[in-house]
Amino acid sequence: MQRSHHQAGNPPQSASHSEPNSRQLTEAAAALGRSLDDDQAGKLALYLGLLVEWNKRMNLVGASSWREVLSRLVMDSWHLADHLAELPLPAEPRSLDLGAGAGLPGIPLRIFWNSGEYRLVEIREKRTIFLRVAVAKLDLPRTFVLRSRVENLGADALPADLVLGRAFKPWPEYLELVRPMLAPGGFVVVFANEAPPEGAGKDQGFRLDRVTPYTTGGGQRYFWTFTPDSASR
Repeated sequence: MQRSHHQAGNPPQSASHSEPNSRQLTEAAAALGRSLDDDQAGKLALYLGLLVEWNKRMNLVGASSWREVLSRLVMDSWHLADHLAELPLPAEPRSLDLGAGAGLPGIPLRIFWNSGEYRLVEIREKRTIFLRVAVAKLDLPRTFVLRSRVENLGADALPADLVLGRAFKPWPEYLELVRPMLAPGGFVVVFANEAPPEGAGKDQGFRLDRVTPYTTGGGQRYFWTFTPDSASR
């Protein structure tokens, strides 16, 4: 997958004055209960600096400071990394991040969990440009940006062993959309602010594999993890 350094709409050339340094990032993460090694701290500092600077022009996220992004959004990514490490995924999974937006959770996730190939799927041009710049600058392994509608994804991305989508669609529509994209035994993770209702996923041909609660600066959250129910269809 080609990585683009082309810019549009006069995006910033440097994020140095907005970028936290590695020491600040390490200390802030430790205060939130996460230990970062030097490589993780350096890459995360660079990403947060880029995000805050580009956010001034593109309104990528609602949070305005890197500390707020760290506590309210990046924490999802490191909890997700822990969650994915416990799933029975293939050794080299193919993953899709639908409606990738500003790269949350995907880009920080790839700093903490870099198994297999990971594709950030986004249709909006300016966000795609930001994602490509960020992925290239961070030199994230086997991480690609696709500017595409989800319905138009091809054989280079499918079938997927793992599908993620943060606020991409209401979860019943999301499950209906992605079921044909999954490899046998694949998983879909839904981000939610509450526990799932009884029978969640059954009407869409899924069984709920596990529910994982966690806490971030935004409060109590959940990962709902589904896998196709072969007996339902």
